Amino acid sequence: MSEIKHGRGYVYAIQYHIVWCVKYRHQILVEELDVRLKEILIQIASDNNFTISEIESDSDHIHLLVDCTPQHSIPSMIKALKGVSARLLFKEFPKIKKKLWGG
Repeated sequence: MSEIKHGRGYVYAIQYHIVWCVKYRHQILVEELDVRLKEILIQIASDNNFTISEIESDSDHIHLLVDCTPQHSIPSMIKALKGVSARLLFKEFPKIKKKLWGG
């Protein structure tokens, strides 16, 4: 359980369990790709002022436990996490782009 935090006029403890799968459940989250994805996601969270309490992955999906403030919306967090991580991973590992998107 996350600790209770205090804002100006409110008290909160918000955690989201986020899970997403690789396109077509391809098993590509292995070895250095898995490690790099976790590093990227933690950096994105830091840049956007929320924290990832737990992060685990299997070869075809990833689980995140995110702590955030009431000002963070779920869609904007997901957009930041998935969009930036995909762009960086496709740039660093061009083979996965070809495997997932054919280009």
